[in-house]
Amino acid sequence: MSVTMKMTSGRAFAIGAFALSALLLFAYLESNRDAPSARTNPLSPSTAASEQKNERKNEMKHEVNSEVPEVSVVGQSRVLTDSEVTSLWGGIDPRYSPDQAVAAVQTALPQEAYEQIFPCRIGSAEWHRVSADLPFYRIDQTDYYSYNNLLAAIADVANIKYKVEYRQGDVRNRRVFRLDKETRTETLVYQVAEFDAPSNRTVPIVSQSVDFGAFLQEGSELQRKHELAAFLANIAHETGENVPPSPNEPRSAWGLFWNEEISYINTSGVHYSEPHDDFPPVAGKSYHGRGPIQLSWNANYGLISGIIYGDKDKLLQKPELIVQDGKLGFMTAILFWMTPQPPKPSAHDVMVGNWTPSESDVAKGLTPPGFGITIMIINGNLERNLDETDGRIARRVGFYRGITGYMGVSIEGEKVNTLGMSPF
Repeated sequence: MSVTMKMTSGRAFAIGAFALSALLLFAYLESNRDAPSARTNPLSPSTAASEQKNERKNEMKHEVNSEVPEVSVVGQSRVLTDSEVTSLWGGIDPRYSPDQAVAAVQTALPQEAYEQIFPCRIGSAEWHRVSADLPFYRIDQTDYYSYNNLLAAIADVANIKYKVEYRQGDVRNRRVFRLDKETRTETLVYQVAEFDAPSNRTVPIVSQSVDFGAFLQEGSELQRKHELAAFLANIAHETGENVPPSPNEPRSAWGLFWNEEISYINTSGVHYSEPHDDFPPVAGKSYHGRGPIQLSWNANYGLISGIIYGDKDKLLQKPELIVQDGKLGFMTAILFWMTPQPPKPSAHDVMVGNWTPSESDVAKGLTPPGFGITIMIINGNLERNLDETDGRIARRVGFYRGITGYMGVSIEGEKVNTLGMSPF
């Protein structure tokens, strides 16, 4: 399983500083702006993850006698023993190794097919041909969304596990860890100041973890192809050029055309920046949308940076790295895709059959699992209760149909729009 949950005793839980990946990553953020997409300003959780009937989970009383001193300072790390990796992280599943993750992509969508689907991706030969006379054109632009960058990103995130721990009944009273699976190094990425306050030490800890190596590694072969198609369709929508499809040129041809929010390309202003105690913006830096999922706001940059590097300051100080490195861009998108945001499941779990709608979900029309639910996860506040007469839904579904068509998989009978659905 890619997601596990457990409950520990309320006394000090032996967790060392370790590099985490992204589980409740975006759910941590608490701002609620009118952003163009939920990816730029994720909703804060409204229910405890332990109460989610939709997650694959194991809850247990768990006490650890750690051989390595526990860390309590954000940014500190420790190397775990094999027994600690097992007790604290549930071990390391060889099925989710980087090599296995890369092979899964190559099986689902070979390089030749990928390049046929996205001929106009930014930096490709075709992109240079059609963009040469446009204001944003850069002659030195490399193939940002190359197949090799996708594979490299999948391999790198497959080496990361992520864990969120919170005090039972209070999902905001949390701490976040990252585990480097190869070196067995765990890093404390984030911790609320009052997490270990005397009044909280007797409150049980609930933990939830994600192994990012499970991307395209769960479910049937058909479900894995659907997952990859859904992932690519959604990021193609976020980054695609708005060119109407034609009989001789499918919509997918113009997917992945951008890697930066259009409004801020070649500008020097500061955008999507606000005061934050834990992830403070750097003077003069802009945190506008970058990469395939258009990562935005300094809090998101800081948390993603901690999960990828074990260092929150890397992307806070140099947010432009995301547009300079296609592998890094893909990594930010995969982390978002794999991360549950209670009460939302992860898009991954929806597409591979790990999620079952709760009674509350069914009452909101959030059923059956499929591409439509991924839209609700990504941008349900703005794209709810819509069919393909809405241009945004039409674009997403158009990309999905085109990509699944190339892959030779049917989506007949799948709920691909959000008609009748309300937000989680």
